[in-house]
Amino acid sequence: MSAIKKVAIFGAAGNFGTPITAALVKAGLEVTIITRVESASTFPPGIPVIRTEYTVEKLTGVLTGQDAVVCVVGPAGISTQVAMLDAAEAAGVKRFIVDDFGWGPGFRSEPEFQPSGIQRRVAWDHAKKLSEANPQFTWTGVSIGNSIDWAIKRFPLMGFDAEQLSAIIYDDGTEEFTGTTLDGIGQAVVGVLKHPNETKNRFVKARSIQTCQNQLLDAFQRATGQAWQVQRSSTKELLESGRKKHQAGIGGWVLELVAYQLYAPGEARCIVASREDSDVELLEMTEETPDDIVKKVLSSITN
Repeated sequence: MSAIKKVAIFGAAGNFGTPITAALVKAGLEVTIITRVESASTFPPGIPVIRTEYTVEKLTGVLTGQDAVVCVVGPAGISTQVAMLDAAEAAGVKRFIVDDFGWGPGFRSEPEFQPSGIQRRVAWDHAKKLSEANPQFTWTGVSIGNSIDWAIKRFPLMGFDAEQLSAIIYDDGTEEFTGTTLDGIGQAVVGVLKHPNETKNRFVKARSIQTCQNQLLDAFQRATGQAWQVQRSSTKELLESGRKKHQAGIGGWVLELVAYQLYAPGEARCIVASREDSDVELLEMTEETPDDIVKKVLSSITN
C-alpha cells in the first residue's frame, strides 16, 4: 500500500478525537476535519473543516482524495458509521479506522453492555464486508483498554480523586488492567497509518501501561507528598448497584459496571494484551509507569 498522507477525521473535537487530531498534525499528515452542518464544536485553527450532511452521497464527495479516514465519534454518532464506510469505499479511501477505542471485539462485557456492543459490531462487520469485496479498501480497529489518564481525572468512582487527595480501593486493589493514555491513543492511530500493510483488516492492541489500583495510589502519594484518605469498597457492591440502576432505568449504572469489570478480582478481563502480545512496538508506543500516569493526571488538573 502506498504511503498515507491525507487523513479525514470524524469526531475531532471529542475526548479522544482531540488528542488524535493533534497527533496526526504533529506527525505531518494533512488533516481535514469532517463534521455535521449543525455542529457547534470548535476546532484547532489552521485545520480545514468541512461541514456536511452525513449521507453517502454527500460524504463520498467530501472524502474523495483522502487516503484515510479516522472515525472517533461519540455514542450518538455510531449509527452513522455505515454511511461513512460506504462513502469512504466509494471515494477510493485506502484505510478506514473504525470507531472502537475500547476493549475490542473479544471482550467479555457484562450483559448490560450488549446492545451498545452490537451497534458497534454492525460497523465493524460492514468494514470487513467492504474490504473483502474491494481489496483496495482496508480497515483497522484500535483497542486501547482503559483510557487511563482521562478516566482517572474525570471519574472519581474509578478510584482516585486527585483534587481531594482521596481514593476508593476496591477489594484488595491488586487486580491488574491495561490502559492507554490520551497521548498513547493519538500515537496508536499515527502508528496504524505509518504501517498500513502490517495493520490492515484487523484490530490492533494498544497499551501504555499494565498496573493496578495499589500501584497508582502509591504513585499519587509520592507525587503529592501526602498520605491520601483511603476508603475501602468492593466490586460486588458496584455490580449490585449498577444492575439495580440499570433495571430501574436510573443513570450512573454504566460507570459502576465499567469499574466493576476493571477491578473485579481474579477476572483479568481488562488486560487487552501482554506487552509481548500487543502491537505497541509496531505502533511505536511508549511504555509508561504509574508515576508517568499520575504526572499526566495532576498536570491536567492544574492546567
